[in-house]
Amino acid sequence: MCGIGGVMHHDPARPVNPDFLVAMAAIQYHRGPDGFGVKIMSDCGVGFTHARLSIIDLNPERGRQPFVSADGQYMIAHNGEFYDYKRIRAELTSLGYRFRSKSDTELTMHLTDRYGLEGALPHLRGEFAFALYERSKDRLTLVRDRFGVKPLYWTMTPEGLVFGSEIKVLLAHPAVQRRFSSEGLYHQLMQLIVPGTSAFEGIYAVEPGQMVIVERHDGQLQVKTKQYWDLNFPRQSERGARLADEEYIEELRSRFIEAVQLRLEADVPVACYLSGGIDSCTIMGIAAASQQSPVKAFTIGFDDRDYDETAIAREMAQATGADQDVLMVDGNQLYDHFARTLWHTERSIYNTFTVAKLLMSEHVNKAGYKVVVTGEGSDELFAGYPQLRLDMILHGMDDASPEERADLEDWLAESNRLFKGNLLAEKALDDPALTSLVGFTPSCLQSWLSASAYVPSLLHPDRRAALQNYSPGEAVANALDADQIEGRHPLDKVQYIWIKTQFESQVLGWAGDRVDMANSMEARPPFLDHPLVEFAVTLPQNMRLRGRKDKYILRETMRELLPKALYERQKFAFMAPPSHTDPVKQRAMQALSATYLSKQAIEEAGLLDVAGVQKILQRHSDANTPVSDRVQLDAIINHMLSVQMLHKHFVGNDVPVVARDRAQERGWYAKDQLVVVA
Repeated sequence: MCGIGGVMHHDPARPVNPDFLVAMAAIQYHRGPDGFGVKIMSDCGVGFTHARLSIIDLNPERGRQPFVSADGQYMIAHNGEFYDYKRIRAELTSLGYRFRSKSDTELTMHLTDRYGLEGALPHLRGEFAFALYERSKDRLTLVRDRFGVKPLYWTMTPEGLVFGSEIKVLLAHPAVQRRFSSEGLYHQLMQLIVPGTSAFEGIYAVEPGQMVIVERHDGQLQVKTKQYWDLNFPRQSERGARLADEEYIEELRSRFIEAVQLRLEADVPVACYLSGGIDSCTIMGIAAASQQSPVKAFTIGFDDRDYDETAIAREMAQATGADQDVLMVDGNQLYDHFARTLWHTERSIYNTFTVAKLLMSEHVNKAGYKVVVTGEGSDELFAGYPQLRLDMILHGMDDASPEERADLEDWLAESNRLFKGNLLAEKALDDPALTSLVGFTPSCLQSWLSASAYVPSLLHPDRRAALQNYSPGEAVANALDADQIEGRHPLDKVQYIWIKTQFESQVLGWAGDRVDMANSMEARPPFLDHPLVEFAVTLPQNMRLRGRKDKYILRETMRELLPKALYERQKFAFMAPPSHTDPVKQRAMQALSATYLSKQAIEEAGLLDVAGVQKILQRHSDANTPVSDRVQLDAIINHMLSVQMLHKHFVGNDVPVVARDRAQERGWYAKDQLVVVA
């Protein structure tokens, strides 16, 4: 895993400043501390930069990116991993292609030469984001993996296109403006963001499974996007005959074992994240069976029994003979590292478990590991979240009686009482635009949409006026592909929408890559192996949720690996205890608020309304406020803190100067690694 960046000028004769590229690499040093590289195609107005985390081919020179093909036709900068690369490399070698490194990155240039870029993409399996320039076509293409495990952003400036693995990489270029968009600010305060957008004016995310294609026409760069892969749940009319349970179970077993074993491949040691959930425990079981030596397992524990899962994780570690390392985290630590976490997430967070993840990746890094295998994606594929199960109960069980539905709703509400006001909305909400698209408003969006009712009063009056008639639900609905929703079962619809919204930006983003890579830690999620996913979307709904068993097929497939308590346990969302659950955490949150949400700080940033902020803080601290409301208000306070911190990090600071200083601190200079390709 690494960090990439680069530019493509409108005018190919305009020189590319190599010092800017070095600064863009240095500001993401955390993504790639093992070295950097800069290459410029001087006659094309194109330059790439790369900060390297060495996982495959540890030779510091041979694996140094960006890569340029031997004939000078292709240049690539790549972040991520391509699995099964040895087989593909052997096949290409037999066809006459010659490799200059052992890196998986080099595959892409040869595959593109043989099949064209679109023809090459089906061969690429894994988590990746890359930029490929094709000289003969004068074309730059930005590509992001199928789920968006790896981040990639772009913006257009008067000089041309600037791109990078993180927003700060773009902001490190002096031509990129640094300011919040009003719509971006609105969504930061309610958690749910519009796919493909960011908090900042003119800065966009390459979406999962998307290509952003940049070509010159008459001295101007033109941008178009193309979806090369999507989930593609079958329409109900296209689903074939149902198979026996055992056939689905055996197919999942085969695909899952292969996915885990592929992700254990590396030239450095590989560990596992182990929580008390079924996802990481099944991975742990397969990894332990696949390795000769004990697997290293890292677990986070909290100082609140309602949220702590270490007991089951310990049981699983003992059962598999894992070498377990438990990091216990308390409330003071979470708020002490909140601002540092926001530098890496680059967007608001609603719960401090993100901070806990950052502390865990730091702990793993200090233990000498660069790679961990993780359980993200299981809940998305097999309907593990309570919001997804609620929509199945409400909208996807045509044969159930009203009594059966009511019984399941009561069970779900009671078993997920901790998440009322957060993952589950306190009251049902109907958004006209989403209901028009889906047939109902997905429960997975309702709690965040209900939080949007607070947003107008929190906005600075000028921002509030600019967004007077803004509908966040409509903005999200318009960004979704209606063709992928039409004709699908209700459970398929909500799984698709969750994956395209909160999963990409939250689970894989600020709770995944951004806090793992903050400490140079590569996370590999086998549940997102795309051959496994393409099978999972074909599963009948009752193989995902059956009676009171969520993730039914995964439980049955791996039941022999799991402790009995875990096999029988309902999904428990991984979260840190909210601030109101403990006086120590409450005081820590209030101390941060005194700094970042003071009247002076709010007026200096010009984003929020002083009176609106104070009203939220007072209501949250009132012991008479209902618990579910306090859970929601806790998230809103975290959002308010977040936007103030983001402003300080990326608008208040002169980011190009920060980036230049970091390059000098690291001793990274263009003269040392610059390669100019004429």
